[in-house]
Amino acid sequence: MESVSPASADPGTVRPGGRTARVRAAVLRVAGDILAEQGFAHLDLADVARRAEVGRTTVYRRWGTVTGLVADLLLDMAEQSLPRTETGSLLGDLKANARLVQSTLADPRQGPLFKAVIAAATCEAKTAEALHHFYDTRVQEWAPCVQQAVDRGELPVGTDAQEVVRAVSAPLYYRLLTTGDPLDVAAADQAAEAAAAAARAGAYVRTAQPE
Repeated sequence: MESVSPASADPGTVRPGGRTARVRAAVLRVAGDILAEQGFAHLDLADVARRAEVGRTTVYRRWGTVTGLVADLLLDMAEQSLPRTETGSLLGDLKANARLVQSTLADPRQGPLFKAVIAAATCEAKTAEALHHFYDTRVQEWAPCVQQAVDRGELPVGTDAQEVVRAVSAPLYYRLLTTGDPLDVAAADQAAEAAAAAARAGAYVRTAQPE
């Protein structure tokens, strides 16, 4: 990858080392803390700079806006996410995925952080774009597990692997955002089992689109 000057690049498009990397890490950590504790409305670049002990000019020059900062935070979260687990069975793989999502959303810091970002994405186009990119990255990471199940004969040919992965996490996000029900391992396993059953029944087989 070619090196790009942080001052001229979009936030998050470079992965620098040394002091620049430490500044980015400190700023993103503080931004995440504020989102988790107070929500998007209280995220302010000057306050982030102060709490991260970074020059205000540096923060404004690099990230420019609050939405630019959130976009970079989501990019960093996608880069730091754990790789997929391959157990050799569809249900085992989907349970591993569901438990990873569950542990993230049940975390006392990460859960509120995701709530804040999702809320911001409903009215901030750049945040929404960054959130979509984050989830696309995670879905693409886990989709090969489903395709391997197709190759093994566990699922019908033509199964949409990405839709199966989305079906695993959807009930967990629903709990997080709407019901207040416990986000425990049992909920994760139930989501995985439901997605696996639906996939085996052909619910996610791609159908030809009318011309």
